[in-house]
Amino acid sequence: MLTYDWQQAVRHIAAADPGLARVIKAAGPVRLEIKRYRSPYEYLLRAIIFQQLAGKAATTIHGRLLDLFPARRPRPELLLKMSAPKLRKAGVSANKQKAIKDLARRTAKGEIPTFAKLARMEDEAIIEMLTQVHGVGRWTVEMLLMFQLGRPDVLPVNDLGVQKGFAKACGMGQPPKPKELLALADHWRPYRSVGSWLCWRALEL
Repeated sequence: MLTYDWQQAVRHIAAADPGLARVIKAAGPVRLEIKRYRSPYEYLLRAIIFQQLAGKAATTIHGRLLDLFPARRPRPELLLKMSAPKLRKAGVSANKQKAIKDLARRTAKGEIPTFAKLARMEDEAIIEMLTQVHGVGRWTVEMLLMFQLGRPDVLPVNDLGVQKGFAKACGMGQPPKPKELLALADHWRPYRSVGSWLCWRALEL
């Protein structure tokens, strides 16, 4: 569930940003929804598989990976024992095998907290911790903060969709660079997650 009041956040953004106010009006009553995975481990595992792949191909490979395990649960201890040829046959590249094995290893050692424990941590502390995993970058953790933990003030400045959506909503000729976006979106605080989400919606309208 969200950790903030959605309607209050939308009212704040609408008052602070005329461009996004138009997006809010055009988008209607849609809202950011949390569909939580069983664990941060399983969320990050899927995120690694999906990196740099089209949605359909990534879904197929992720499904093949899950099919390798009893009840389609890739428990860390089982993943660590899975051979490279089997993973490769499922479509998991060598680099992604390295990443998911590192994730599994760290999870088995207790280095990847549960959602309950992450809920008690600050955003930047979570980013610093989880980006230690091979193949997990800041953007991946920002998506976890927004769509798994429901955090209100996440701004993925390197996301091209947010950059392009901001430019479209605000009538800019070119999408802002990350540092520029950071400054331009400062008035969205403390609801930059909602502002970012609305930028994605702007591209769909």
